[in-house]
Amino acid sequence: MILVTGSAGFIGANFVLDWCAQHDESVVSLDKLTYAGNLENLASLQNDPRHTFVHGDIGDAQLVAELLAEHQPRAVINFAAESHVDRSIHGPEDFIQTNIVGTFHLLEAVRAYWNGLAANDKTGFRFLHVSTDEVYGSLVKDEPAFSETHRYEPNSPYSASKAASDHLVRAYHHTYGLPVLTTNCSNNYGPYHFPEKLIPLMIVNALAGKTLPVYGDGQQIRDWLYVKDHCSAIRRVLEKGRLGEVYNVGGWNEKANLDIVHTVCGLLDELCPRADGKSYREQISFVTDRPGHDRRYAIDARKLERELGWKPAETFETGIRKTVQWYLDNQDWVNNVLSGSYRQWVETNYAGRA
Repeated sequence: MILVTGSAGFIGANFVLDWCAQHDESVVSLDKLTYAGNLENLASLQNDPRHTFVHGDIGDAQLVAELLAEHQPRAVINFAAESHVDRSIHGPEDFIQTNIVGTFHLLEAVRAYWNGLAANDKTGFRFLHVSTDEVYGSLVKDEPAFSETHRYEPNSPYSASKAASDHLVRAYHHTYGLPVLTTNCSNNYGPYHFPEKLIPLMIVNALAGKTLPVYGDGQQIRDWLYVKDHCSAIRRVLEKGRLGEVYNVGGWNEKANLDIVHTVCGLLDELCPRADGKSYREQISFVTDRPGHDRRYAIDARKLERELGWKPAETFETGIRKTVQWYLDNQDWVNNVLSGSYRQWVETNYAGRA
């Protein structure tokens, strides 16, 4: 069996769902269930005997040690993280506690467990740490995409905390021999994405008749990766990745934020037209940019293709259409996550950004 942390979040939940759809191997899920951790994401597995959910924190060393001892996983895949840049600007402490301190406690528990394994089990064990391209900083327009050897230059409390966690994982391999793997992904999108991030926020606001807030001039460029492609890459790295190595995972889809918003509006115009016949583009509103907003990210994923034979299955055009349709088809899920705390956060983040 495997242990998956952060399993009720966006990427973690998609990974667990895809894993159970493709494997008979059991999964123990661990999630703290903060604002972005949603058990409804895993509702389809509620009666599946292969899946066990545990409500808990990766920073709870005793709990993690007990789970490892009880279930004896052959691998730990760590998705657990605070992951929203805007939230890290408003309140960085949670990011330090989860992404740095929490990762440290998780590594310590895993190291103790791994040291106690029999020789064959010890050889086969893996700790896979899921990280972000934001640790590399920002690129200018024509600069080459991030490779695995690109210098770390994090520019937000979020990316700095993830960079620190990456360094801890690397250190535990080189110092203690812990068999680790690290993936650094580009911007994910797809089903179950919490609606504070760009694409789901645009869909939700558009359908609600609200403004579509675009930071600055909307020309910030990101490489967009469909979440299920990301999950397939993680499975491949877990299966065949070289110990201690870093693998960048990208979708080969560099798009400006404003172009993303226009694409979402165009799909909604087609799939769920406004009652007045006008385009959702009329709801776009440019707002004050966030502090320190990185201008461009781009991932060079050739190492993953060269060494492990992985390439994304979805183009942006196919992935974004599936995403918009999923939100249209799952309005109950959307309504359930739009809690009072979420509304309060949106008001806090966008207040005064006229």
